[in-house]
Amino acid sequence: VQLQASGGGLVQAGGSLRVSCAASGRSLSSYFMDWFRQAPGLAREFIASINWDSGNTFYTDSVKDRFTISRDNAKNTVDLQMTSLKPDDTAVYYCAAGVSPTAPSAWGQGTQVTVSS
Repeated sequence: VQLQASGGGLVQAGGSLRVSCAASGRSLSSYFMDWFRQAPGLAREFIASINWDSGNTFYTDSVKDRFTISRDNAKNTVDLQMTSLKPDDTAVYYCAAGVSPTAPSAWGQGTQVTVSS
């Protein structure tokens, strides 16, 4: 599966931003679609996952109630809607896919999200 992320940018603290991931190359049935992020000097961290078939989602605690992951089966896309953004959310955001949640086998290129204070 090939993944293409888009939609990053610069936003002020408290604002909102949506990043998207377009998937191609195979059916996503039985896959988990994930979003990770990596801030400068820090390890890449998992933030959200969605089961492509059921739509079930789960999040890391730091983004729960602020971020929403969703998928569009017809378009083969996965979005991450981010609200109440904080400077600590500044990172490169990566979409990923795999048959196990939080353990992807395919990665997209990152998209930069910068939150100014």
